[in-house]
Amino acid sequence: MGVMKMWHRVKIEEMERGLVFRDGALVRSLGPGRYVLADPGRHLFIEIVSIRKPWLVHHDLELIVKSGVLANETHVLDLKDHERALVWIDGRIDAVCGTGLHVLWTVQREVRVEVIDARMVRFEHRDLSVILTARGAAAMLEVSTVAAGWTALVFQNGRLTATLEPGVHAFWRGEGDLRIFQVDLKEQASEINGQEIMTADKVTLRLNAVVTYRVIDPVQAVTAVENFTQALYRQAQLVVRAVVGTRELDALLADKDGVANELESILRARATALGLEVRTVGVRDLILPGEMRTLLNRVTEARKAAEASLVTRREETAAIRSQANTARIFETNPTLMRLRELEVLEKVAEKANLSVVLGDGGLAERVVKLL
Repeated sequence: MGVMKMWHRVKIEEMERGLVFRDGALVRSLGPGRYVLADPGRHLFIEIVSIRKPWLVHHDLELIVKSGVLANETHVLDLKDHERALVWIDGRIDAVCGTGLHVLWTVQREVRVEVIDARMVRFEHRDLSVILTARGAAAMLEVSTVAAGWTALVFQNGRLTATLEPGVHAFWRGEGDLRIFQVDLKEQASEINGQEIMTADKVTLRLNAVVTYRVIDPVQAVTAVENFTQALYRQAQLVVRAVVGTRELDALLADKDGVANELESILRARATALGLEVRTVGVRDLILPGEMRTLLNRVTEARKAAEASLVTRREETAAIRSQANTARIFETNPTLMRLRELEVLEKVAEKANLSVVLGDGGLAERVVKLL
């Protein structure tokens, strides 16, 4: 009696490959064409896969790689724990790969791979902007963009490893504890608002001030305190209380610039320990309680009234002094006195119908003498 044979008839298209498994092991790859394979013991299994997509995805990928039957048509990536790969297909970035096994078809396409040691953490590449758009880049890379006027400090496992200039920077994820602190180097302003302070003469007031500063030592600013902006604010509050508390209200109101200069001098020294430089300190507002404002207004009104009265008396005194001087001049010069009388008569005659009759003596004689 003859043995019945089992036949496999297979057609492989141009963009396909046939994977021939015998008892679960890959033994052969079939290129485009028609095939008839004998399988008397029914040990063969034929799987047709497409090569249109560059990546070979298969649940038995490791078995396929170990068989070596696709070695001439694929590029195999077996990335270790600290390795990453950039995959370029036909001159264009396609993907960023992480640890594991990856297989790419090289049939009718150019495949180029860059394997990178991720333990360097910081990733620098001349094509960084393009690479960040590739598949898998967002999962593999952490991106930090530093704006103009800023700097960034990179700490890896608690240790400062890099200082970043303005631009786009990338770091491999999963390589230890990575922290990036961005620091603004431009001049900034901090409002010190609404502190209630008691002066040396027991007057309670509220003071608003403005502090302008900039960071001069980013490392010190980040490592000395948790938040250098809040630390400077607290220091400014303490300094304001110390300076205002030693002055009486009148001295405070009369010398705001002096108060600001003293605040700036003290705060500048304290800010240095925070990695900061205080540029200016200004007292913006002094707010007094309502009853104190009313009292000060009354004092001001009284002072202004006294000043106005003094000015009036001075003007009256000056007028009287001028009249006395004129009288003395007329007393020593009778002719000048007579001319003054004629001027008065002339002004009166201009404004009224007035006839002046000069007699034989007295004024007539004096007028003739003048003429």
